[in-house]
Amino acid sequence: MIDIRPFASLGHANHGWLDARHHFSFAGYHDPERMGWGAIRVWNDDAIAPGTGFPQHPHRNMEIVTFVRNGAITHEDSLGNKGRTRAGDVQVMSAGTGVRHSEYNLEGETTTLFQIWILPDRTGIAPGWDQREFPRGDRAGQWEIVASGNPDADHALPIHADARVLAATLPAGQRLDYAAEPSRHLYLVAATGRLRVNGREALSRDGVAITGESAISVEALDDAELVMVDAR
Repeated sequence: MIDIRPFASLGHANHGWLDARHHFSFAGYHDPERMGWGAIRVWNDDAIAPGTGFPQHPHRNMEIVTFVRNGAITHEDSLGNKGRTRAGDVQVMSAGTGVRHSEYNLEGETTTLFQIWILPDRTGIAPGWDQREFPRGDRAGQWEIVASGNPDADHALPIHADARVLAATLPAGQRLDYAAEPSRHLYLVAATGRLRVNGREALSRDGVAITGESAISVEALDDAELVMVDAR
């Protein structure tokens, strides 16, 4: 099954400093048909104005992956971690038993990012944070695993979930395949560019929800940047 969720159909909240689109129910947006996808609970498409951001707030028992598309985000948390994650790079936070954090755009331009929440395999783990540079050129024409529940084997940032977060850049006219398990839940979004996924067309920033498929074929109709989660 492949279900295209058009960008225009997503939940929307514009707070002035934050313009957010919600692929799944979140905050004031509630759709009983979009409560998550497998272990994927949240996928927010955020634009954060310069000099603004999320003040310190708490989380528990959630794996939070931030994929920065443009600009940069500066993180600080109650564990003493501080870091700046730039466009194309990724940060992960395991909320575990509890952590407070802030995320600010300290740049002179709007920062855009995908914020992805994945349910952990178990609760009550120690919280943690990490970030890594992932040069976009390294994933040209191929999938790069940027976060994984099996980080050593996948050479990726660690998360405490049976999931992978993948990214790729694909020039127009090129195709990229992915071998999937039919029982898994995949969710694919093109940050830029139009796609054809197993024959179904999706526009930039549409959500593509996939399950029951053993092979995924993604064709770029424009130059495209892809982010996909493969989860239980």
